[in-house]
Amino acid sequence: MRQFVRQHFRFFLLATLAAVGLRLLFLFRFPAITNDSFVYGDIAKNWLQHGIYGLSGPEEISPTCIRLPGYPAFLAAVFAIFGMEHYRAMLALQLLVDVGTCFMIADMARRLVSPRAAKAAFLLAALCPFLASYAAAALTETLEVFFTVLAFDCVVAGLEPLDQKRLRPWMGCGLAIAAAILLRPDGGLILIAIELYLGALLILAWGQEKKDKTGASRPRPHGLPVPHLFWAGLILGVVSLAPLAPWAWRNLHTLHRFQPLAPRYANEEDEFVPAGFNRWVKTWMADYASVEEIYWPVPGDTVDAGKLPARAFDSEAQRQQTEQLLADYNQTLHVTPELDTRFAALAKQRIHQAPLRFYLWLPVVRIADMWLRPRTETLPSDTRWWEFNDDPTWSALAVTLGVVNLLYLGAGVVGVLRVRWTVPLGLVLTFVLLRSAFLGSLENPEPRYTLEAYFFVLVMGSVLFK
Repeated sequence: MRQFVRQHFRFFLLATLAAVGLRLLFLFRFPAITNDSFVYGDIAKNWLQHGIYGLSGPEEISPTCIRLPGYPAFLAAVFAIFGMEHYRAMLALQLLVDVGTCFMIADMARRLVSPRAAKAAFLLAALCPFLASYAAAALTETLEVFFTVLAFDCVVAGLEPLDQKRLRPWMGCGLAIAAAILLRPDGGLILIAIELYLGALLILAWGQEKKDKTGASRPRPHGLPVPHLFWAGLILGVVSLAPLAPWAWRNLHTLHRFQPLAPRYANEEDEFVPAGFNRWVKTWMADYASVEEIYWPVPGDTVDAGKLPARAFDSEAQRQQTEQLLADYNQTLHVTPELDTRFAALAKQRIHQAPLRFYLWLPVVRIADMWLRPRTETLPSDTRWWEFNDDPTWSALAVTLGVVNLLYLGAGVVGVLRVRWTVPLGLVLTFVLLRSAFLGSLENPEPRYTLEAYFFVLVMGSVLFK
């Protein structure tokens, strides 16, 4: 890739300046320091100042495992160098990381499509407002996207023609996956997708080798022998998971619990998880607006039953039952075990009445909402931007971002239809489909969760310019 950049130095220089300029605009105009940011920051400070990976309490620092150590470690390094709680410096570093992601997306397009497509992919990534906006957010997205793209760039290199084969790319891929997992548990989906695909290739290669011995040989579509696939998969698994061992040992030693990742609901061991409420939410949740209005306020804030969509009720009696449950919650602002049991009973009733809605249609709609929404979560635009009750400037911004997203997705779809499919492309598509299916199973459809797979849209969009 370095030689390619040298050959087109002027293009990459101008495009890089454009990428930096766009990200600086978001950094200075729309920096996002959220509640999650302060949780990560608190862990980082306590780790740096007191040697305790924990959260500050009224009297003491309590060890925790509700967040994986990747992002707190990054913040701790920034705080140690630039000063405590210097989030601006951290955002500036994320800006540079995101520009690096653009170069890796270009390298992937160069390998998978063509050199000309690589330039188009770089420009598409450099000017992508969704990557740029999260570079200005003190959240894991930018680093997670970086390591996801790095992992798949290494995979693409590892699946190139046999005469160029080395196991080094699989080592790099394993390290990138390890970093992604240490940032967020869903980084493990990268490992699952690649190992499943390698397993399928291994079975095909083994079957073909048996045919070769009988004289019924034909070229392998991937050109990889069984031993190479075996060692690639083994190296990938070991290198990806080994860094989790110290974290799991720390949790077992300090917290006396086996927790190799982080709890699904970021809860402490003695903290009650309202599973019934969460399951009820999944019986109607389809869009991000409801996440902000209903899901996130619980517990601690009141919930307006009037903001529930019509799909949350199957009958008038069910409407009254639901409103009573929320009224009971609003009295205490806490989901008690008794109240959670009532939510669970309502969820069971709704699932029994419409199982396809729960297991198929709503997950599909949640996936579509995450991919199609303009991603204005870190911007001043109203969550219900389509109602145009916001300031005209922010409404226009939301609509513009929505159109831009549709153009990116449209270009990606056309690219999928035009591209010449190869084994590496099939592997990347496997990850995109697997991640989308996983996201559909969540009760909180947040558009930012699709960013880890957005590089595929950018690479496929570059096919139009090859």
